[in-house]
Amino acid sequence: MKNQAIELTTFKLNNFTLKQFIDANNEIDEFLKRQKGFLSRSIFELKKGIVYDMLLWESAEDGTNAMHKLMTELSDSVVHDMIDQSTVSWNIAPIEHFLSLRKE
Repeated sequence: MKNQAIELTTFKLNNFTLKQFIDANNEIDEFLKRQKGFLSRSIFELKKGIVYDMLLWESAEDGTNAMHKLMTELSDSVVHDMIDQSTVSWNIAPIEHFLSLRKE
């Protein structure tokens, strides 16, 4: 593994369920699939009401570039209105240690 990065965004939803939010993310998922360095995306709740959106990138630079592009190209996406923007915390960092049973 080179210098892959984890992007983690946490937020609360504006009176929507997690299922509704995930169902509305089709255009975001399609956008991500076309981005340089995109590897995977997981959406989940650890604490009730707090959504975790975790992405794996080939590099922190790839993830940061895609985030800026997404905010411009998909600024009118319904997904943004579903999120309580005052609760958003976006972070990205290179992975310092990785262990996998998969052979790469």
